[in-house]
Amino acid sequence: MVLFNDEDLRLINTQKEKEALLEEAGVDHLIVHKFTKEFSRLTALEYVRDVLVERIGTKKLVIGYDHHFGRNREGDFNDLVEFGRTYHFDVDEIPAQVLDNVNVSSTKIRNALLNGQVSAANEYLGSVFELTGTVVEGKALGRKLNFPTANVEIEEKYKLIPADGVYAVRVHSKDHSGLGMCNIGKQPTLSGQDRQIEAHFFDFDRDLYGQSVTIEFIERLRDEVKFPSLDHLKKQLEIDKLDALTILQR
Repeated sequence: MVLFNDEDLRLINTQKEKEALLEEAGVDHLIVHKFTKEFSRLTALEYVRDVLVERIGTKKLVIGYDHHFGRNREGDFNDLVEFGRTYHFDVDEIPAQVLDNVNVSSTKIRNALLNGQVSAANEYLGSVFELTGTVVEGKALGRKLNFPTANVEIEEKYKLIPADGVYAVRVHSKDHSGLGMCNIGKQPTLSGQDRQIEAHFFDFDRDLYGQSVTIEFIERLRDEVKFPSLDHLKKQLEIDKLDALTILQR
């Protein structure tokens, strides 16, 4: 995103989500160093000596097996071990995480989400994939179908959005947490043009405009489909709700 300005790159977690996950894991102190082109030009030696040792005072480093660092990704785990001997810090390696004979990687997680396989992505992550955004005004068409929705707008354009379709979800706002379902797509039955994220809360109907909501994706129910009429769509939404409740209450 900094070196190559890749506007198509999508990340699994935003900065805020990463911070929340680290805090939940029990991390006491978090340092976020702004990544710039100048910073990227540090050699592996300069990064370890000037940043890890002199500025942070590292005594023990825990790092992934495939981690690379320094200009042109020249440094790896073996280099860190050598630097540790010189600068007196220990290095622990996190091995590849294997699930069902598959090496878990961010690429596999992204591909699962882009294919709508959120339950598989959740297994890889070891947590539930989520989106956090602000509720904005929509056309209120869901209300006419007795399925009012919160139209969620994601601020971070680099945040990965799962494949179009209908999902069983858990939804959290400032004052409420509950079960629901979420549609991602262009609303073909309603001749929609723009891709939208719409969350429907079960047993909850309040004005959430301007509030932040978090959607946890549990399982995909079906593809987004263009129905011949609104009545057909409403009947399908009733089926979707029953399917979602069965999954979420499991």
